[in-house]
Amino acid sequence: MGLVKALAGSVIGTVLDTWKDYFVCDSLDNDTLMVKGTKRGYGGSGEVITNGSGIVVNEGQCALVVEEGNILEVAAEPGNYTFDSSLSPSIFDGGLEGLKNSFKEALERFTYGGEVNKSQRVYYVNTKEIMDNRFGTSTPIPFRVIFDKATGSEVEISVRCNGEFTFRIIDPVIFYQKVAGNKAARFDKEDLIRIMKSEMLDALNPAFGRLSDLGIRYSELPSHTTELKEALRVALKTPWEENRGIAFESLTINSVTIPEEDAEKIKNFQFSAVNKDKDTANATIITAMADALRDSANNPNGAATGFMNVNMATNAGSSFIQQTGGNSQSGGGGYCPFCGNPLPAGAKFCPNCGKPLQ
Repeated sequence: MGLVKALAGSVIGTVLDTWKDYFVCDSLDNDTLMVKGTKRGYGGSGEVITNGSGIVVNEGQCALVVEEGNILEVAAEPGNYTFDSSLSPSIFDGGLEGLKNSFKEALERFTYGGEVNKSQRVYYVNTKEIMDNRFGTSTPIPFRVIFDKATGSEVEISVRCNGEFTFRIIDPVIFYQKVAGNKAARFDKEDLIRIMKSEMLDALNPAFGRLSDLGIRYSELPSHTTELKEALRVALKTPWEENRGIAFESLTINSVTIPEEDAEKIKNFQFSAVNKDKDTANATIITAMADALRDSANNPNGAATGFMNVNMATNAGSSFIQQTGGNSQSGGGGYCPFCGNPLPAGAKFCPNCGKPLQ
């Protein structure tokens, strides 16, 4: 049994004149992954494929000739084909990588008797990119914000995000054998999308880890979808490509959010990191004192009260500088420059990450 493809440029009307009956699938929308072909003409009845039957394959389709669950022929190239029972099994892969190997393995598990069986069917698999698959993280995903790899300065936060992804069936043989083969008439995206979203969200965890190792901040994730897409492809290769014949194609992230306490943690960490330097710490205090002096003139309780507050702030700031020598890392409160955790007064080690502060 085999398929003979009509010459390129053949007019469909001329080809139809040579067929008593033919199988066709007019269109496959974005929600349909596989459907049984429609038989037209006057030769035979029901789903029987006769010698000389025609098969029409349109763009974005792959036709599978199936007998009792076994794939006999594959045509992933657009064109018009004639079924010839005297020929060897054939495959037109249409450039789909790996399709020849999976078809060869399928043939090795099936022995041909040379006769057409009445249970033969033609199925059409959608090979176009499947769009509009929205996702959102129902639970937060851990994400490390790395400030300094050399010192191990990092903060772990919880990230939520949402967006859209696309996928494509790249191996219709695997897809039919392992996913859609038990469907008599059609297989819709809705039959599979829930588990695919779940697997993709699980894969986001290691994918975010890869981006974190590159030093990418959480707020920059929407502009680094290329790196995130490649990381997801690696994570989804086994469950999608190898087990279902489906490839992860593209990703769009609409928004990334973190809890307010995590945002405050990052802010405190950045403040501590900036003020590790003696001169910078002193400059920060002096700036704060200058701001207080400027605001004192607008104090609703009067200038005297305003300047009294300035004097208190000045004395406190001067005392801090004298006690620490301008070094905000030597204990006496503040925040850990490594993890951003608040520090008790006089601390020599961070109670959260355990790193020395001097």
